Amino acid sequence: MASPIVAVSDSVFPNLDSAKAALSGLNAELRLAAEPTPEAIMEVAAEADGLLVTYAKITGEMIAGMKNCKVISRFGIGVDNLDVEAATKAGIVITYVPDYCIDEVSDHAMALLLTLARKTALSSGLAHQGRWEMPAVVPINRLRGRTLGLVGFGNIPQVVAPKAQAFGIKVTTSDPFIPDEVAAKAGVEKVEFDELLAQSDYISVHAPLLPATHHLFGADAFAKMRDHAILINTARGPLVDNAALAKALDDGQIGGAGLDVTDPEPPLADSPLFGRDNVILTPHTGFYSIEALEELQSKAAKDVAAVLAGERPVYPINKEVLDK
Repeated sequence: MASPIVAVSDSVFPNLDSAKAALSGLNAELRLAAEPTPEAIMEVAAEADGLLVTYAKITGEMIAGMKNCKVISRFGIGVDNLDVEAATKAGIVITYVPDYCIDEVSDHAMALLLTLARKTALSSGLAHQGRWEMPAVVPINRLRGRTLGLVGFGNIPQVVAPKAQAFGIKVTTSDPFIPDEVAAKAGVEKVEFDELLAQSDYISVHAPLLPATHHLFGADAFAKMRDHAILINTARGPLVDNAALAKALDDGQIGGAGLDVTDPEPPLADSPLFGRDNVILTPHTGFYSIEALEELQSKAAKDVAAVLAGERPVYPINKEVLDK
């Protein structure tokens, strides 16, 4: 039997050693696309038995051209760059890695929150300019007793909660898919979305990107937030309407924002979010650590190996394909 071919659409990794190790039992041939364009991806994926994807867009048309493909695995948590419906119709299993970088992203969300709440980036910038001035950065409020609203209560926010609680911050969440007892067990109050907007001093977004959540944070949401509230987004850029966010900041509707993701990404050169003392931007680094990338590669590739070996993967998205 010929060795299976596993294509890689795009990669942010320094090497693919962990993926190769996970596929070594099948003696699989790994083929990396020259660039993340549909044409270059199809050059390596058209005859492939499996596909590993990072950020590249995999459309229904591309999936239709993958005649031998049995599994597409995402190097990541979200699958909004994959046409899951087309893959399901084609009998292709979609897998992802929902439990990697939990520590990293939860740490990053808290880092953004603390940086803005304590105004450390602003203070440091002024100090480096020779301005050793406390009045330039006040007022600063105590963390204990403030409220953090978590939009979504999946794996990552469930780890954010105890980190915030360690600072004495009260934590609430809005998530229609999480049972009340899950939140209660974590010491987190479950509330409706509008209530979360109205009562939170800090809001951290951890919702999936769906048609219903696109621009979840737009003009209407900002109008319901406290004028000192800080918005943190480490999930997906399009969850926040950047133009509406800039206007809300201009109008004093909210107090600041910490964004690890934007829409588009990277931001355009004339982004209205640039140059603001109350906005922290990080270049989508929340997921990153050496350990997280090794774990991500290994888990994504192991699920590809499982499907190609006729076994059940650990993290399937479209389980109905497996159940047929």
